[in-house]
Amino acid sequence: MDYAKESLRLHYEWQGKIEIKSRAKANDKDALSLAYTPGVAQPCLEIQKNPEKSYELTRRWNTVAVVTDGTAVLGLGDIGPEAGMPVMEGKCVLFKEFADVDAIPLCVRSKDVDEIVNCLSLLAGSFGGINLEDIAAPRCFEIEEKLKAKTDIPVFHDDQHGTAVVVAAAVLNALRVVGKKIEDCTIVLSGAGAAGIAISKLLLRLGVGDILLCDINGILCRDDDSLKAAQREMSKITNKNCKHGKLADAMQGADVFIGVSAPNIVSAEMIQSMNEKPIVFPMANPVPEIGHDAALEAGAAVVGTGRSDFPNQINNVLAFPGIFRGTLDCRATEINEEMKMAAAEAIASLVSDEELCAEYILPKAFDERVGKTVAKAVAEAARKSGVARI
Repeated sequence: MDYAKESLRLHYEWQGKIEIKSRAKANDKDALSLAYTPGVAQPCLEIQKNPEKSYELTRRWNTVAVVTDGTAVLGLGDIGPEAGMPVMEGKCVLFKEFADVDAIPLCVRSKDVDEIVNCLSLLAGSFGGINLEDIAAPRCFEIEEKLKAKTDIPVFHDDQHGTAVVVAAAVLNALRVVGKKIEDCTIVLSGAGAAGIAISKLLLRLGVGDILLCDINGILCRDDDSLKAAQREMSKITNKNCKHGKLADAMQGADVFIGVSAPNIVSAEMIQSMNEKPIVFPMANPVPEIGHDAALEAGAAVVGTGRSDFPNQINNVLAFPGIFRGTLDCRATEINEEMKMAAAEAIASLVSDEELCAEYILPKAFDERVGKTVAKAVAEAARKSGVARI
């Protein structure tokens, strides 16, 4: 199938992938008076006395804002907020289909951090959570942090944290396949932007031995004064031995390679320089850092990509629907590191010892257990870490 041509045809036909349907009826005088005036005044007064009642008396409890400024849409770059709308609508479809979460796309006409934060903070009373999407770094970091400080609902940048959760799950199960312990492993991560930094942080919390984080200039090291603020912070907690060099130097003797960077930058020789039974996750889309088959031919023991046409697709849809489902179910005030770790471990747990093999390290996106299992684990972690309100 020519997906581009057929998708465009369907988008003209659909004229939008989501719609709003009424849960209440307005088909006679009494129904209208109950759903709207005069009866609706009573729930309004209840919420006025206690704004938390908005979670019980409106759909806020199950509604998430999917927000972009259109600056980093898929692999298309800065195409603008209106052009990002089809992707945001698609994200809303995934929320509904995989976790029964109602999601509303909000495409903001601004690249100013404070404008965006102010806009969303003023709208926060209408939502149970905010999912930031396709916002370029480093602005995405600033928006997330400022928005967390300014609102009382969970804020989650899926390009960072959703990616990190699924990659972590893939790493945990790939290590089971090759018989290695995470604390004994060195991981090389190509791409020191939003996703790469979030992946590194979560893997460190899961106990990885060391991470060598690389950008276009090479390995990040704490003695490099030219690093940007976010990279400088990461250099303090990665690369324990302050190793210098390019990506090829980093990969020598490493156990795992993770790529969230650029196409065709990893060679067979680089994989062959890794430790025995190397794990290789080239996830650049649509063209990975090295092709799936080329990585296997070079000696990789386990290969995962972001693509659906090869085994082991590492896809955020395994994470964000269930994470938000669990967050909304316990009315958590935030999505913290404990909840992300619980989500990663829950996803990994769905592949049994009998099923686990080099070509099956993650459950399929359409496995109906995923959303429910992740939601339960996330809600439990929220309660244990003290951020759940119910």
